[in-house]
Amino acid sequence: MFETLPEKFRSYDLPADIRTLLVLRKAMDRGLIKTLGDMYNVLKGIVVKEPSMMGPFTRAYYSYFLNINIENGERLNDAILRSETFRKWKKDYLERNNLTDEIDLDELVNRFLDEVHITSYDIKQIISGKEIWDKDNPHQEDSDEDSGLTDPAKRHLDRMADYSDLSLEELMERMKEIEKQQKTKHSGGSHWIGTGGISPYGHGGAAQGGIRVGGSGGGKMARKVLNDRKFFPVDMDSIINDNNVDAALASLKGIVEESAYERLDIPDTIKKGLKRGGLFIPELESIKDQKLQVILLIDNGGYSMDAYIKVIRELFKKMKTRFAHDLETYYFHNTIYDRVFTDVRRSKSLAIERLLKKDPNYRVFIIGDASMAPYELNRMSLRNYNLITRQFKKTVWLNPEPQRFWHHTYTLNLIKKVVDMYPLTPRGIEEAVMDMNKKR
Repeated sequence: MFETLPEKFRSYDLPADIRTLLVLRKAMDRGLIKTLGDMYNVLKGIVVKEPSMMGPFTRAYYSYFLNINIENGERLNDAILRSETFRKWKKDYLERNNLTDEIDLDELVNRFLDEVHITSYDIKQIISGKEIWDKDNPHQEDSDEDSGLTDPAKRHLDRMADYSDLSLEELMERMKEIEKQQKTKHSGGSHWIGTGGISPYGHGGAAQGGIRVGGSGGGKMARKVLNDRKFFPVDMDSIINDNNVDAALASLKGIVEESAYERLDIPDTIKKGLKRGGLFIPELESIKDQKLQVILLIDNGGYSMDAYIKVIRELFKKMKTRFAHDLETYYFHNTIYDRVFTDVRRSKSLAIERLLKKDPNYRVFIIGDASMAPYELNRMSLRNYNLITRQFKKTVWLNPEPQRFWHHTYTLNLIKKVVDMYPLTPRGIEEAVMDMNKKR
């Protein structure tokens, strides 16, 4: 992952090499990078050695991660406004918030920058968790209006609650009481078992000395970690929607891509050769390299898929910081013939032959209901599915159609014989990822 980063940064006269990648990977392994903002801060600490490097670093970062090229002497805002990245973000942002184009452009750019630079570690105030705990009512009833979910990108965690003064037994006992009342998913608060807030129970928030329940954590603050799903009132077997997309995201994060190759170990060859009295036998060392590459193929050609497109794109968008530039999305109508399309409107095509020339280490997720008229699934289409699974060994099909109806559909069952198929649910994604990880 990020193999081309050092070369890109060196083109801006920045000191970057393989050691940069090693330190970056160590930071990711320790959970220090969860957002693009975290990536910016960590890389800045690794690469920027003096104030004069900040300008080139900012240009390199925006070019590499956001495809925004800042020309010499150009203002950042101007570069953002003319970029395709901002144009796509603006369109999505206006749709998400039901806004019109009348909104001020400078304000939009500021919101874009807020999302790009949001970080898990921007805590400016520490408040007493004991005071929150004392005022909290453990018998508070749950209701739909309390669930007020917030998009993680819109949450700004500038406060941390410190629960260190409370014993673990007290927190566990209180959490059990709250769990009895909790019926819905919650986010951004201080009471429920949820995500992204200052509650002492949940994950992805800012609670020093709390209890992490599932998820990947916020800043290594929890004193106890639970992975028991009973604390998440989420239906793991329902088709992904706004309420269980985070559970599906957790399943996707189980992807592990590992490739191995051998390299001549010159120092070891010389050392052992001298010991043998001049008999030099090549000594090889095994190099393991983690690299995550994903191709997403989405059926967006019929009304039956309309209900799922938005949540699918949202799911993989949340993974964008992990896939970085190694996530490629293509579209097709009902089934894959001689081409796929690079845009939602299916006006720009990519020949299937070019798709099949891509690195065989890509993970491929095909998403569609696999339902069509029998004549549509012709010999060419079935051949292409065979070619895809042959080129990309780790290919799965995620189907939003409830599994109990699968046996009724002729074309679905034909495709299922060629491509491993799983339901588009958090549990289905989890099973697909687990099976992918087993294939070498």
